[in-house]
Order: sequence, then C-alpha cells, then structure tokens
Amino acid sequence: MEKIEIRISGFGGQGVVLAGQILGKAAVYDGKNVVQTQSYGAEARGSMAKSEVIISEGKIGFPLVRRCDILVAMNQEALEKNINDQREDGTLLVDSGTVKTIPKNKAKTFKVPATEIAEASCGGKLYANMVMLGALIKITKVVSKSSVELAIKNSVAEKTAVANLQAFKKGEKSESSKVVSHNVARVLRYSRDSKNLPPSSVR
Repeated sequence: MEKIEIRISGFGGQGVVLAGQILGKAAVYDGKNVVQTQSYGAEARGSMAKSEVIISEGKIGFPLVRRCDILVAMNQEALEKNINDQREDGTLLVDSGTVKTIPKNKAKTFKVPATEIAEASCGGKLYANMVMLGALIKITKVVSKSSVELAIKNSVAEKTAVANLQAFKKGEKSESSKVVSHNVARVLRYSRDSKNLPPSSVR
C-alpha cells in the first residue's frame, strides 16, 4: 500500500460520516498516516453527505480525495454524483437496496444488501453504514478487522456499541454480488501488502 483514497457517500442521516471516522481511526490503529474529512449540505439529514479517508504509508500532501480508489455509494443520487471521480481500476461498493441502476464503469463493482441486512438482522436501517463498512473491509482488507472493531467501540455510545459491532460483523460475513470484475490484482495487492508492511509512525 502506498496511498489509498476512499470516499463514502450518501444522505445525511445514513451514517456516512461516522463510517469514515471509524475507518480513519482503524487505519491509525494499524500504524498508517491518515487524513479524514467530511462534508454535508445545510440540512444535515436528507441532504448529500460524504466522508473522505486517505490512508498512506508516507506523508499525505493533499487532504482531499481527487480520484477514488474505493467509492462507497449508499444511495442512487450519491452514486450518480460521485461516479465520475472513480478510478477505472478502483473498487465500487453500492447498497443494492437503494441503488437500482449502476452507470457503466470499469471499476470492480459490488452490490451489498446493506439496508436489507440492517433492517432484517440489526434492528433497523440505521445500521446500514456499519454493514457496508464490514463488507468494505471484507472485500478490500484496507485496514484490519480488529482495528475497525476497536474504532467502533471508541466512536459510538457504549449502549449502541454491541449493535454497531453486530452490524459490522454481519456486513463482513455478507454475500456481496460482484457486478463487474476488472483489475482484481489491485485489490489483492492491498490485502497482501497490508500483512507484510512494517508499522510506521503516525504523523
């Protein structure tokens, strides 16, 4: 891993900011350099929101995502708004319950039933973000599972920690549907390198 640029997008209220914050913390726990930013509309709930995470072994010179190595879209509007920033050799994850049409692209694309799993097994669609985060870690292995679990415990209220962890584990075990298979070696490289790289200081 040299540098990975990740964007999680959706509506305010879908937990995309929290998912990005947890992912960023997990990368720090793994010994990586991280920049995490977030933005949302004037109406926090219901307007477009995104959380960006840049993870690097070295220094990060620019704090915003320019081209997404990994793009997560929690709904149709988020996908359409952000798909043009997706790298052709990147990875795309969409919520199959809220995204019905996927524009033609060359990314390795996965449909994840995040909202469906959250409603059926986790107590409500509120936890779809953690289901999606679990699927993201399973597919890309961009950070370690143990670091994500620790980040969840350190990021949510104690009374909701169990439910959030359960949703994360459900997502990690979910059967995601692969739509397009391109440049698989890139994602596999993330997994291989993450196991072999020495720890680095966090700046």
